[in-house]
Amino acid sequence: MGTTSETPHATGSGQDKDRDAGGGRLRRIARSPLGWMLAGMAGVGLVSGLTATGPGPVPVLGAAAAVAVYAWVMRRVAGRSTPETARSGAGREALLGGAIGLGFVLVSALLVTAFGGYSFSWAGDGVLSVVATAVMVQTGAAVTEELLFRGLALQALELLWGSRAALVITSLFFGVAHLGAEGASAWSALAIAVEAGVLLGAAFLWRRSIWFVVGLHCVWNTTVELLGIPVSGHTSDGLFTVDVHGSDLLTGGAFGLEASVVPVLAGVALAVPMLVLARRSGRVTTRRRASR
Repeated sequence: MGTTSETPHATGSGQDKDRDAGGGRLRRIARSPLGWMLAGMAGVGLVSGLTATGPGPVPVLGAAAAVAVYAWVMRRVAGRSTPETARSGAGREALLGGAIGLGFVLVSALLVTAFGGYSFSWAGDGVLSVVATAVMVQTGAAVTEELLFRGLALQALELLWGSRAALVITSLFFGVAHLGAEGASAWSALAIAVEAGVLLGAAFLWRRSIWFVVGLHCVWNTTVELLGIPVSGHTSDGLFTVDVHGSDLLTGGAFGLEASVVPVLAGVALAVPMLVLARRSGRVTTRRRASR
């Protein structure tokens, strides 16, 4: 009887150790930068897919849900705090980013117009409904995209290879992610990678605030939409209608303003000082520092 009672006990102990070892490996994988990045992308991406094109306030509700999912993954899976989504100062950061986004789009559109590329006419009725719809849709898109590309991907890759490599990789993927849009091309993907991927990545490295890049991104897209220009190939009702003249290199063609060379140059002009400020403030990490 003694032998019989001891044998299953030993076997069970071995099984428990195997389970513990397996659970430990899973925890280590999940807590690795690539592990929590992929987990967060799956969660935020799912929320975005379910809510991005919903009616009324659904995209905004989806954005709030995406922030909650992001916070849960970062704290429970990655074991990291989330100062980048802190409520304190969030409004100020979003307004500052929004002001930069507004100026960026208006200056770019004005220059294209001055070179004969655009002419605008008032679209007509429904001002409040058009503005409300644009704001809600673009808020949802900006929040989820920034959580995916800057909150998750950039920060995870930064831990592995440093800020510069993370900025380059996320910028390239941001451009590739827009290849499926109407009127997209290799040039439009490169333009998005430089003017949006690099600019938004530089903005995040400078401020280390999701709300700053969300404000910049949201106001940028909303302003383009309200001007009647396609937003990354997607045409929606705006306050104006736009007639396009001249070369696609100037106007962006069917893809919209973002495929114009003008905002590409303007985006670089904004990104460079942001990166300089980020470096001076010690917010740019090298591969050696990031790996510690």
